[in-house]
Amino acid sequence: MLDFSNLERYRENNRIEAKKAIGGLPDSLWETYSAFANTLGGIILLGVEECPDKSLHPVGILDPDWLLTDFWEIINDPQRVSQNILCETDVQVRTIESKRIIVINVPRARRMDKPVFIGGDITVGTYRRSGDGDYRCTPDEVYAMQRDADYRTQDMRLLGDKGIDVFDYESVRSYRMRMSCVRPGHIWGELEDREFLHCLGALGQDADGNLHPTAAGLLMFGRFTEIRQVFPQYLLTYQEQPGGRNRIVSGEGEWSGNLYDFYFQVDGVFSRCFPDKAVHAALREGLANCIIHADYCGRQGIVITRQPDRITFSNPGVLRIDREAARSGGISDPRNDVLIKMFFLIDIGERIGSGIPGICHTWREKGWSAPILTERFDPEHVTLTLVFGESRKKRIYVPSGRRSDRRQLADARKDAIIEYLTDHVSATPADIAPVLRIRPSAALRLLRQLTQDGIVIAENRSYRLLEKSHEEEKKPT
Repeated sequence: MLDFSNLERYRENNRIEAKKAIGGLPDSLWETYSAFANTLGGIILLGVEECPDKSLHPVGILDPDWLLTDFWEIINDPQRVSQNILCETDVQVRTIESKRIIVINVPRARRMDKPVFIGGDITVGTYRRSGDGDYRCTPDEVYAMQRDADYRTQDMRLLGDKGIDVFDYESVRSYRMRMSCVRPGHIWGELEDREFLHCLGALGQDADGNLHPTAAGLLMFGRFTEIRQVFPQYLLTYQEQPGGRNRIVSGEGEWSGNLYDFYFQVDGVFSRCFPDKAVHAALREGLANCIIHADYCGRQGIVITRQPDRITFSNPGVLRIDREAARSGGISDPRNDVLIKMFFLIDIGERIGSGIPGICHTWREKGWSAPILTERFDPEHVTLTLVFGESRKKRIYVPSGRRSDRRQLADARKDAIIEYLTDHVSATPADIAPVLRIRPSAALRLLRQLTQDGIVIAENRSYRLLEKSHEEEKKPT
């Protein structure tokens, strides 16, 4: 939440939007409501203006009760707003500098409630947030949200126009050998290939009892040309920069191009390059996480890039749970449940949402910079960046001589921390340091200063913005 006693420190961004609302509810309010709900959530401030220097200042609303009556009437009208995802406590009247404003805290919508759209037309009334503005979603983005809203995971889809000849049976045999080593005596071990693939979820029956591949089966064991007929944007890439020798790309004709073979080709590179068992295990988890949670109907393929000081895992699709929940673990909402089962049976991947937290734990044990999990929406993709050692980004130049220059830089860094905490809810000094390109110890000093100023509050080893109570805001200065 925002610290309303220091409102001027904030700027409009991906999570904050200010509207004067002097003449009533602006039409653009509903675009922002849709955009926040379909992106990361955010706070709408009514009765607040953005000044030429981008700072926010209250102008006040003469009759907020009348405005709220109008607000609740519109948001509960399905002809104007598809979903009301707010509860009463999400909308509050606050007093700042003797002026009353309305604060609307829009949460990130659950995937089953998306897309949240306005005007009764899902094709033109669906918005998302980018930077400090709202944009109308493309048909592809709307369709991606509708796919994720389905209670059945995407990889369960039966491909009724495909037969069992789509599989690369060398991949199937290799998988079965691994499974027999990991799970000797398993009940499926003696089954014929067709029955085995059916039990595994790689094949499914249609209404007439005929077997066809599932999306999961095609992705896991299919040949590249067959996969591309169903998933036109499908592409798997491992690359090393600059000028690395190892490059693995699906579709080059030297191997099947499916997920199973890609995983073990990349893992083979990791095994040779990272002899430390804990680091290798964490990279295996990052690789599995990238493959399992990808949206293979998305516009981008999987790209894994290794540089001298880091590795990035990027997959199409957005997170299906809140980013902080993904980092803390214990919650899982898989996009491809059958793929999870397939990898789990050969002891790859985690089933309870502990993959990324496990990677974070390994990086903390090594004393390295915290893994960075980012989410982009146009086009949709999630990136996990793992830096080996402290961030090597060039530090911001601190002018010597005049104290006023250093004070200005410190104030700018504090403003950046406030904006970061608005987007990320909570963070550690190690999270903030690479963003500001400073050492964690310097980030800790800035956080402590903001704590002394009453802007942030420490919770264990992390920090969050301090929300002032109504009583505190009303106290005279």
